Amino acid sequence: MNNWQPHVTVAVIVERDGKFLLVEEEILDSHVDVYNQPAGHVEHNETLIEAAKREALEETGFEVEPTALLGIYTYTPPNKPDTTYYRMCFIAKAIHHYERPLDEGIIRAVWLTLDELVTSNRARSPLVIKCIQDYLRGQSFPLSAIYEHPTSQ
Repeated sequence: MNNWQPHVTVAVIVERDGKFLLVEEEILDSHVDVYNQPAGHVEHNETLIEAAKREALEETGFEVEPTALLGIYTYTPPNKPDTTYYRMCFIAKAIHHYERPLDEGIIRAVWLTLDELVTSNRARSPLVIKCIQDYLRGQSFPLSAIYEHPTSQ
């Protein structure tokens, strides 16, 4: 029997003065601290853009506004061969920062350069670095590339 499971996730790239907004988070089952973009799963009846905004706010305290689609990425972790993550990564700008509690497992929001992230050897997955590299190469697609049919609730 095939136990493969797809997971739809979103992430945001927010850049300021050559540094990127990341979260330092604890991987709960291994107690290892890693860096990731503000990211997470899309919830029921939520658009991709709504999910990206919500995850950024919940994980960093920053209200963000997505401006472009950076790309669509897939990743199957070596330790979870039956799980594939489909990551929709958005380029976003920070609008406002709110002092608020962050999601469980999030230690703090941090601003790091790509070099600092790579040197730390603590990227949660290869996608964290790949997304920043693609951003720095100027890759982007208009948000209109996404069509989300309205749901009836």
